Amino acid sequence: MKRYVGIDVSQEQSALCVVDDAGSIIFEGICPTDPDNILQTIAAHAGDVEKIVHESGPFSIWLTRELTKRGAPVVCIDARAAHKVLSARMNKSDKSDAVGLAQLARTGWYGEVHVKSEASDQLRLLLSTRERLIRIRMDIECQVRGILKTYGIRLGPVNAGYSRKSFRDQLGAAIRGDASLEMIFASLIAVHETVCLEATSIDAKVQQLAKGDPLARRLTSIPGVGPIVSLSFIATIDDVSRFRKATDVGAYLGLTPRRHQSGETDWSGRISKRGDGAMRKLLYEAANILIQRVSRFSPLKAWAMRLAARKGLKKAIVATARKLAVIMTRIWRDGTIFAWTKEELPA
Repeated sequence: MKRYVGIDVSQEQSALCVVDDAGSIIFEGICPTDPDNILQTIAAHAGDVEKIVHESGPFSIWLTRELTKRGAPVVCIDARAAHKVLSARMNKSDKSDAVGLAQLARTGWYGEVHVKSEASDQLRLLLSTRERLIRIRMDIECQVRGILKTYGIRLGPVNAGYSRKSFRDQLGAAIRGDASLEMIFASLIAVHETVCLEATSIDAKVQQLAKGDPLARRLTSIPGVGPIVSLSFIATIDDVSRFRKATDVGAYLGLTPRRHQSGETDWSGRISKRGDGAMRKLLYEAANILIQRVSRFSPLKAWAMRLAARKGLKKAIVATARKLAVIMTRIWRDGTIFAWTKEELPA
C-alpha cells in the first residue's frame, strides 16, 4: 500500500498528514520544523512513503534541499495553485492544510516548483545586495536634494566619477558655513560614502564573475545585454533543460499576454507579469537600450524597429524583451553567440 505525506510548514512546528492510496488518513500530527524530526515522525507512523509534498514558502528551499540530501522523495509545489484547492475547505488550519496537501500528493494534481541550486542562490544574493545598495544610495541622494530645496539650494548633476564623490563634494560645498546643516548631513554623507564604496566593490566582483563565466560572455554578445542582465538570467533560469521549448521562457518570466476563453468569449490581455519581476525589468531595460541606444543594426533590431513603427514603442520594447529571453535561452542551449547578420545564423 502506497503512502503519501503532506506537510504544512511553519516557523517552529509543522503539521503532518499521512494518507494511503485510497485517501484514508493514517496519521495526523505535529513535529518541530527540522528535517531529521520530520523524517523520524514519518518513519515512525508510515514507514516508506511514495511522495512528500509541501508548499513553496520561506523555508521551502532549505527544507527541500535537506530532505533531498537525506534521500526523501520530497516535492515542493506552487503555493498559489495549492491555495485554490485548500481554500475550498470549510475551515482553515494547519492540520486541514496538511490533509489537503497529502491528498494532492496522492492525486498528483499539483505543479512542481523548481528549487534552484545553491550556486544560483548565491549569485542572486550578490546581485540583490548590489541592487539594494544602489537603492539606498538613490534614496539618500533624493532625500538630500528634497531637503536642500527648502533652503533654496539646488545640487547639480553627479559626474560618473569614483563612488559618486562629486555628489558629496557638492553637498559639502552647499552646506559649508551653516553649523546646523553640517550637523544634520554629516551622518548622511558618511553613510552615502560607505554605501557607494561597497556598491563599487560589488560591481567589481560582478564584472569579474561575468568575465570568468563562458556562458555569461556568450550572452553579453547580444546587443543591450550586459554583465548584470546575463548573470541575472543565469541565476533566474538556473537549469535551461527544464524548458521544453525556448519560447516557454517568455511565459515563465511573465512576458506573454494573458488569455481568457469561455464559450464565445476569447480575448488576450496584457502580459501576465508572473515570475521574477526584477529579471523582467532588466530585460525591458535591455530591450529599450537595443531599440534606442544600439547603433549597429541586426535582424533583431530591424524587427524591433518595424514593430515599434507599427505598434508603438512600449509594446515593441515588451515584445523585444520576450524575444531577448528566447534568444538567450537558445544561445545557452546551443553554445553559440549572437548572430549580427542572417548569414551568421545557424542552419
